[in-house]
Amino acid sequence: MLVSFIVVALNAGDKLNNLIDDLKRQDYDHSEIEIIFVDSNSTDNTKEVMGALQESENKFSRVCILDNPKKILPCGWNIALKESKGDLIVRVDAHSSIPEDFIRKNVEAIKKGEKIVGGHRISIIDEKSSWQKTLLIAETSLFGSGIASYRRTKEKKYVSTLAHAAYSREVFKTVGGYDERLARTEDNEIHYRMKEAGFKFLLDPEIKSYHHVRNTFSKMLKQKFMNGYWIGLTLGVSPKCFSIYHFVPLLFVLAILGGVGLSLLGITIPLLALAAVYLTFNVLNTIASIVGKKFEFSYLLLPGLCFLLHVYYGAGTLKGIIKMPFWKRTKDNKQCLEINSVKLGLG
Repeated sequence: MLVSFIVVALNAGDKLNNLIDDLKRQDYDHSEIEIIFVDSNSTDNTKEVMGALQESENKFSRVCILDNPKKILPCGWNIALKESKGDLIVRVDAHSSIPEDFIRKNVEAIKKGEKIVGGHRISIIDEKSSWQKTLLIAETSLFGSGIASYRRTKEKKYVSTLAHAAYSREVFKTVGGYDERLARTEDNEIHYRMKEAGFKFLLDPEIKSYHHVRNTFSKMLKQKFMNGYWIGLTLGVSPKCFSIYHFVPLLFVLAILGGVGLSLLGITIPLLALAAVYLTFNVLNTIASIVGKKFEFSYLLLPGLCFLLHVYYGAGTLKGIIKMPFWKRTKDNKQCLEINSVKLGLG
């Protein structure tokens, strides 16, 4: 079975070398793997790193390098899909790592009749400093990363979404390509279309991949804000592709604003009650997250870090919702609605 392994990258040269090393160690037949790199106008050495593999003596079916001038992720995925020739399409982020059995185990699951499969995505850090450990806990705790099954579930079952998933070619032939209006929520939208088309998402915990957590808190805050922002905008495109938990940070921010507003009128009980309930759950979450770990003094900052992550995420969602009615959908953006299996070359 030919596998199309797709990576879309922007200024990821420092991490891409590690992923390429992982690819070289795959125990699946390299002649049955085509690697499709898409460079989104990187300004670092990303394209040179891609080119080094392409020019090296390797046993892969082929190594292809494509350009994504729009820089937007879904545009990159569509460019790669159009070029792909594999029976199985595997998507992995550039800032990721995979074990040597990653491709083989995905292929085995698809050969058993599954159409979409993925595994447990584990968050990791590059440095073992106290601060980095604290950021990892903030990101992976229930308060930090949400309840997505691929982050937490360790049993084999069907789930609502996956990360670093493998798709039978038939899936994209049926539902078409990614919505190019959506810079960050393209997975939510296309996975919704896949489910509506009758496809199921199998989570197999025997399949593992690793995600490198943002190495500074400012980058983490920016990521959360932009994730929330695009959730707000996407409500104008595909409101059914989200679940209620995506909007919990928004409700929290609205509750804070409402409580502050009432306090200005002399009614303080709602804000005090909100603070008491939130602080209780936040502290309990922190305790549960650090149990069994060697204590670091920076862990004392976790309640505050989680609070800021929630506020930034919720504020981003609020901004997106406010902007959504005025969001200009240009002719180029609307073309994504016309993307189908014929245009992607998957027929």
